Amino acid sequence: MSVCPDLHQHYVQVCQNLGQPENPFIAHVLREADKNDEIIWTKGFTLKIAGNSHLVPVQRVTDDNLQVLVSVLRTAAFVTGLDLRYNVLTDAGAKTMATFLQESSSLRYLNLMFNNIGTSGAELIAKALHGNETLLHMRMTGNKIGEKGGMFFASMLQINSTLEKLDLGDCDIGVQCLIATASALNQNKSVKAINLNRPLLFSQEEETTVHLALMLKNNSSLVELHLCKHGMKNFGVERLCEALYENSSVRYLNLAWLSVVSNNISGKGLVALSEAMKTNTELSCIYIWGNKFDEATCMALSELIQMGRLKLNCTDVEPYEVDGHIYLAELSHGLQKHYYWTPSYWAVTKKDANASLAIAAVSEYL
Repeated sequence: MSVCPDLHQHYVQVCQNLGQPENPFIAHVLREADKNDEIIWTKGFTLKIAGNSHLVPVQRVTDDNLQVLVSVLRTAAFVTGLDLRYNVLTDAGAKTMATFLQESSSLRYLNLMFNNIGTSGAELIAKALHGNETLLHMRMTGNKIGEKGGMFFASMLQINSTLEKLDLGDCDIGVQCLIATASALNQNKSVKAINLNRPLLFSQEEETTVHLALMLKNNSSLVELHLCKHGMKNFGVERLCEALYENSSVRYLNLAWLSVVSNNISGKGLVALSEAMKTNTELSCIYIWGNKFDEATCMALSELIQMGRLKLNCTDVEPYEVDGHIYLAELSHGLQKHYYWTPSYWAVTKKDANASLAIAAVSEYL
């Protein structure tokens, strides 16, 4: 008969050995984790140490705290996920995590979103993933790793053949990183979801969108792509539509969540997207709020919804009529509803309108 782990006691012992004070929040999470049934431990478990928890008092995790925690996790193969979002980890903490990723053979999910990791920390983590064959889901959202940091992740995608989901939204990546990422995804067959939201782009030529569209013509494994706040205009959208026309049968379109929220797309581009949905019968979800709607756009989306081609739980707009004219209103259950946070006190039951990067598990027990 196997013995259930005692993570909290191990944590207390390591703190004493390293001469480090206990973080009361980490101690609380580990005590709660120790209460799990044995079946959970055998299937794998995610430690949720998010610094934005509203349920218990939080002392955010520091680099020193992480060093102690990692020492505990080195002997805890049953911990398959680690959620450290909204803490105060820096590049020093990234170094600790990179070392752990090189050693770990069990971690499948790692969430570091909205810490204070910069370019050098991104380099260490990305290079650690060159040889890691376990991690499936990585979230770096909101860490200002910049163009250089993003390039290290783009290079990693040329080597790593395990990672399935990568989140680089709000990371201040730029043109070179987007082009390099598109180039890597021309060959990478493992990545199924990627978030490239809100890059820092200073060019008006939309060359990044062109490269991403060309990638979609070659990639047969990507099923979820996030391109919000790219400054995308009609030209770029038309290039994406051309890719969607050509790839109506590949796996990329089986779930096909396409998000172009808050760009600069006007009626011509939005109508092109709606026409692409008529031709491509696999594309099921599309998110367009925050662009420039004209009457043609409103009519086109209304037609898709009326004919049943586009369901209201798979978009972020809903048509309504005033004095014989069709308009579009925003639906509140859009793609970003559970993007930056996930409820810890109830389960998300309707996953249709939310990104898998945010709420869908890599495996049943993550």
